[in-house]
Amino acid sequence: MSDDFNMSMRKFLKQVGVTSQQAIEEAMRGAEAGGKSYAVKAVITIEELGMTHEVSGDIQGQDD
Repeated sequence: MSDDFNMSMRKFLKQVGVTSQQAIEEAMRGAEAGGKSYAVKAVITIEELGMTHEVSGDIQGQDD
């Protein structure tokens, strides 16, 4: 794959990671998340290619 492709993908994935972390932290601050585990799912799609990728997991809330 080309350098331009790799750079654009890395830039997108960095944006996904940073903005997702910020959104999750904001939601956790607004909830009484102390020690509770939350199911989380991320879905990335490229409609033009008919591609969907899903990642699921758990995020443990911070104990206050």
